[in-house]
Amino acid sequence: MVSSTNTTGVILPRLDAPVRRINGRDFDFAREVAVMAAINRTSDSFYDRGATFALDAAVAAARRAIDDGADWVDIGGAKFAPGPAVPVAEEIDRVVPVVAALQGSGVVISVDTFDPDVARASIDAGAHVINDTTGVHDPRMAEVVADSDATLVITHSLARPRTPYPAPQYDDVVAEVAGFLQARVQRALDHGMPADRLVLDPGHDLNKNTRHSLELTRRLAEITTLGLPTLVAVSNKDFIGETLNRDRDSRVEGTLAVAVFCILQGARIVRVHNVPAAVDAVRMTEAILGWREPAYLRHNLS
Repeated sequence: MVSSTNTTGVILPRLDAPVRRINGRDFDFAREVAVMAAINRTSDSFYDRGATFALDAAVAAARRAIDDGADWVDIGGAKFAPGPAVPVAEEIDRVVPVVAALQGSGVVISVDTFDPDVARASIDAGAHVINDTTGVHDPRMAEVVADSDATLVITHSLARPRTPYPAPQYDDVVAEVAGFLQARVQRALDHGMPADRLVLDPGHDLNKNTRHSLELTRRLAEITTLGLPTLVAVSNKDFIGETLNRDRDSRVEGTLAVAVFCILQGARIVRVHNVPAAVDAVRMTEAILGWREPAYLRHNLS
């Protein structure tokens, strides 16, 4: 993996295979950032607290996100945080109807699940991405996704699904996250998953405290230079709230600051709740980096 410096002086990681074709669209992650909208069909989601739990509400939220400029939509039926297990059949009933409803929309459809059977049902229904927040803890996940055209997101976390992991400790959080991701990439490869359909996520706040997540953000280039596209799921997270002393409904500005900083460190997919604000921040960042032309030119031209 090598890096390059553009005209802004920003160090930009060079991906081993920057162009990814997903749902008929080419994403050039050498010079493009995808905005992923989070849609939670869970009654206990940490941010919206069940606002999109009902099927019609979830579908409406997804369509609104698409209209607001989201490139990807990530549908979750069971959250990562500790709590009672969601039966597989119930999780499938939560996510598959949303996947089905979004067919033909042109958006990349992702399903946030750590269960291989849910992944299989979602892919059969038309999902293009499986977002595994437990980093392929079950090798069957890699086998299921490999047996399709779907992309697999490998996320760093330490706990088993929906179990607590109190007071996590790291000697060097960034080095340990990078080592974990490299090992789980190898696990996925060993179970048939091709490298050109893998994405990495360092897992901000997942079994990490605020200092860990800040350090991970500060040194994110050590993750993005591993050579695979990097997704960051930083939207409204607790490390932002604790840093700024803001509750869940007042973290948009902090989220945008983290997202832009991560893009400058090489992140190429940002998972967000507040889609319009994130789209503007991402597109403005792309324009500053010289990757996107202004929508129009008028100022001081006449």
